[in-house]
Amino acid sequence: MTLMETESGCSGVEGDELDAVVSACVLGGFSEASEARALLSSLPEVHGDMMANESTTERFLVIMNRYQEQPHLLDPHLEWMLNIILDIVRSEKSPPSLVHLSFKFLYIMCKVRGYKIFMQLFPHEVADVQPVLDLLVRQDPKDSETWETRYMLLLWLSMTCLIPFDLHRLDGYLESDSGQAREPIMDRILAIAKSYLLVSDCSRDAASVLISKFMTRPDVKQKRLGDFLDWNLTTISQTNDQSMRDIMVLDGALQSLAKLYKHGKRDDLLQYAPTILQCLEQKQLSESSQAMLRKLCVKLIQRLGLTFLKPRLAAWRYQRGCRSLAANLSMPQSAIVAAAATPEVQVQKQEEDYDIPEEVETVIEQLLVGLKDKETIVRWSAAKGIGRVTGRLPKELADEVVGSVLDCFSFQETDNAWHGGCLALAELGRRGLLLPSRLTDVVPLIIKSLTYEEKRGACSVGSNVRDAACYVCWSFARAYEPKELKPFVTDIASALLITTVFDRDVNCRRASSAAFQENVGRQGTFPHGIDILTAADYFAVGNLTNCYLNISVYIAGFPEYTKAMIDHLVAMKINHWDGAVRELTTKALHNLTPQAPDYMAATVLPKMLLMAVGPDLHSRHGAILACAEITHALHKLGLQTNRTVVEIISSESVDALKNIHQTIHDRKQYRGFGGELMRPAMCSLIEKLSLSKMPFKGDPLITGWQDLIDDTIKTLHLFSSGLKDSIIAAVVSALSALCEEYYQADSDTQEALVSQYIDGLKSPQMLTRCGSALALGSLHAFMIHGKVMQILEGLQQMCALSQKDGTFTEARRDAVRAVAQVCVKAGVCAQGSPDSSLCSENVAEVYGVLLDSMNDYTTDSRGDVGAWVREAAMSSLMEVTLQVAGGAPEILSADLVKCTMCCLAQQAAEKIDRSRAHAGSIFLRLLHSTEPAVPHIPHREELLNIFPPETTTSLNWNAPSQAFRYITKLLGLPEYQRHTLLGITVSVGGITQSTVEFSSQWLFDYLRGIQGDGAAMTQFGDTLLIIFRDNLRNDRVSIPFLKMLNQMLANGCFEIFTTQEDHPFCVELLNLCKEFKKTKCISKLRACTAVFCGLVQFQGEVRKKVLSQLLMLLCHHFPVVRKTTASQMYEMILTYDDVADAEVLDDVMTVLSDTNWESDLAAVRTHRNQLCDWMGVARPKVIDKKPGSAS
Repeated sequence: MTLMETESGCSGVEGDELDAVVSACVLGGFSEASEARALLSSLPEVHGDMMANESTTERFLVIMNRYQEQPHLLDPHLEWMLNIILDIVRSEKSPPSLVHLSFKFLYIMCKVRGYKIFMQLFPHEVADVQPVLDLLVRQDPKDSETWETRYMLLLWLSMTCLIPFDLHRLDGYLESDSGQAREPIMDRILAIAKSYLLVSDCSRDAASVLISKFMTRPDVKQKRLGDFLDWNLTTISQTNDQSMRDIMVLDGALQSLAKLYKHGKRDDLLQYAPTILQCLEQKQLSESSQAMLRKLCVKLIQRLGLTFLKPRLAAWRYQRGCRSLAANLSMPQSAIVAAAATPEVQVQKQEEDYDIPEEVETVIEQLLVGLKDKETIVRWSAAKGIGRVTGRLPKELADEVVGSVLDCFSFQETDNAWHGGCLALAELGRRGLLLPSRLTDVVPLIIKSLTYEEKRGACSVGSNVRDAACYVCWSFARAYEPKELKPFVTDIASALLITTVFDRDVNCRRASSAAFQENVGRQGTFPHGIDILTAADYFAVGNLTNCYLNISVYIAGFPEYTKAMIDHLVAMKINHWDGAVRELTTKALHNLTPQAPDYMAATVLPKMLLMAVGPDLHSRHGAILACAEITHALHKLGLQTNRTVVEIISSESVDALKNIHQTIHDRKQYRGFGGELMRPAMCSLIEKLSLSKMPFKGDPLITGWQDLIDDTIKTLHLFSSGLKDSIIAAVVSALSALCEEYYQADSDTQEALVSQYIDGLKSPQMLTRCGSALALGSLHAFMIHGKVMQILEGLQQMCALSQKDGTFTEARRDAVRAVAQVCVKAGVCAQGSPDSSLCSENVAEVYGVLLDSMNDYTTDSRGDVGAWVREAAMSSLMEVTLQVAGGAPEILSADLVKCTMCCLAQQAAEKIDRSRAHAGSIFLRLLHSTEPAVPHIPHREELLNIFPPETTTSLNWNAPSQAFRYITKLLGLPEYQRHTLLGITVSVGGITQSTVEFSSQWLFDYLRGIQGDGAAMTQFGDTLLIIFRDNLRNDRVSIPFLKMLNQMLANGCFEIFTTQEDHPFCVELLNLCKEFKKTKCISKLRACTAVFCGLVQFQGEVRKKVLSQLLMLLCHHFPVVRKTTASQMYEMILTYDDVADAEVLDDVMTVLSDTNWESDLAAVRTHRNQLCDWMGVARPKVIDKKPGSAS
């Protein structure tokens, strides 16, 4: 479960991208001891500096929190850490702020290690009492910043109270220098403890610890115990739980009493117990709205119950014997028997003449009420109380308590009562108080609890009950001898495995697996325990689908569990409220059918057929799916023995399967909310019965099934959006199976269906188009023979027509998918008819549709929805290309392959991780395909060098750091340069940090590699200009292009062009950028301004033109553009100081920085014109006709 490692913690992992690294660390020791010592020693230096103070505290907190799960590793170091801090606290030179900071560090250590262990390290000599008490008196209880100081001082004082001397000896002379009597130390400590029991911070908890230590001293309990209890009960009776102040007071009072009765002696406290119990009854805290008060009340009541009863071991308790295997082996058997028998004789003598006080009945009653509380912490405390109190009762009374606990397991009770009952049974069993004779009553209830689930609205409750039932089974494994549990082994093992495999909640599955493992190890009687544990361990049961479909089949292979698992699925999971569980259940029944085919056919299937036409929607849905899956599974088994499914199941079952559709139709159960479940379920039944070759050919039922499929396609828009995809998938699968089985000889129906679905492509409803397109794609070859061109034309029109207004994106996606499906079904024949196959006459048309779809960049409120179409087009291109390459490679022209590979390269360089990964994997699939090999791939050899075969599995296209390292290498291949650069442009100019960072890093790395090659740089520049020119009006490309260009100019990527005055690249780039000056897009204007500032590095007349454009932007009608331009020009002049003459450089900088460029345009224009004069640029002329343009 964990990875062992060195003391320094988790080891580092090298690599550019950590895609999914999950590591669990087991620490070997306190490796940060030296750093912790340095931090503690630095407290005197940092306490006055707020930033250093916070940084030191935060670092120490991080170090200590690492040991929250292994705090014992700190034990060897706690003493010296404590001493460093106490030296600071005791020093008279330490200012109050340093003392408070020191106690804050003490609290951090105490929190990690736990106060019970940590407080024992405090010095507790006589000399420590007075200083600690004085320091505590000086604290302000209302200071919320220093509560850690008060908390730790109270714990320290708790330890000093343990000195074995009478406290009055420490008082000395009680007269002070002023002649007034000083208060005795005993009274001072008690007063402080009382005052801090009433505060609202954590000091209240420490004060209750102080009370438990202080009031149990022999000298204090004689003089002050009665008075303190009177004060405490008065405080409780005078408060209520309505105000926060009273809640805190009650909390402190109850805590102090609970701890006092835990640590005090019975003889001292017994006389007060009835009064305290009566006070609690009158207060009725069990009905309080505060869970913490109810918990403390239960805790106190159980302590009172233990006080009423003598501390003794019950003679009647069940004793398994020595739990240590080593001790059992080392002792002779006779010694073990004697050791077990001796205490029993002694305890039996104690039981004689012992009366149980009447108050015990009240205590048990309150604890039983606590078992049904709505909060887990209260139930858990009550369960522990039941166990502790029962352990001191005689056998008859204890059996009555067990009977009362068993009453919690009634179906009139809530899930809280069941949960509390399970916890109590586990405690009783663990303590040996649940005798083997009671197991016949207990085990059936625990088995019911393992599957307890109660529906509440749209969800259910009961997971805590099932988890607690697993705890009961776990405790029974440790509590009883194998012979005691042997009669119940089969039932418990089956119930645990059912929960392990079929429970919806992962924590219950894992708890059940742990309980099963404990029983296998402790009892040794669970059938096939080791084999099952190997398959159903902690990690394996984490995945619900794996549990239902794989682990369940393995376990059901053992005959002891087969029937129990099937019966549980039929009884509890088929009608489950969660649709996903119902669907998994039906698939599990399909997989379990080979384990018990006769039982499935004769018993389970008839039950399902009755439920399939029942009144409950969820049961009906699950039963129909189960009928489909079981029938199909029986059909597969029949194939192995040459029997049809009709020969395996009864004729009544066949008729019932046949009548399900008509019954549901007649009851109008396909309508409304229920129809969303019934339609896909019935489609699944149609599919499975068709695959099972049921003898329904020529039956009117087939027409009914077809009508259901067609009606569902036409009404898809009426269903909930979350279910539409699953409904479409079910409809398409059903249609495919139905056509294959029942329409092969019916040409009229074939013709009608094809025409109907082609007409559906023109429906005004988008989902009807989707369904019709996918329906056409699902038709078998015999149905589309002679109609291929008709179908492809319909799909092509659907893609082309709807793309104009950007709607029907999902329809275009499904049409693109259908194109490939139709082509694959029709097959390839070079000289064939275009109506019957993919041939030389229609292959270009098919590729045209798919390649055009690769340019679908539709966006709406959901984002780049065109990515769905592009991804579908990539998949379709791969399927069609491999189909053609394998059947008739001669019709695959070099131009088609080139366009395909270039488009894939472009998509593999774009910014969406999912699309990039999809494109990259397809690109490599086509490149490395050998059977069939794709012909005419441009630069195949270079590509194989860039992408060796191992990259098909090792390259993670989702990770930008890996993908762009490879994809930028395509820029060096002329055929791919333009498309690759177009894709990289969108990534470099994007907004996702990791994508921008790595795409730009590898792009600049490529450009640095060709800096010395003038021809390569010229070609790259020409490609850049082509992309820019083609996408001037396309904001999706033009804005990222400008951002990328700005980065290139800033990084000196075009330095080779700057040596030539008025280089054509710069001139053309400037002319293209000038096209944006009339735009109203702020982001485009900002990006364009940045590019202009970068273009200043070029020499010649082009620099004057660039400056002219920038100066015009200084008077743009958008104030934000003017301000941005001025800021960027300021930075530009700092970078390129030769832009202006040295004499006016300071003036130019001053005007740019000091002018308010967001002020009135007339005022700004004066400053702009002055800049024109200084920089030697002609003043722009104002054009009144076009106020939107720069002036």
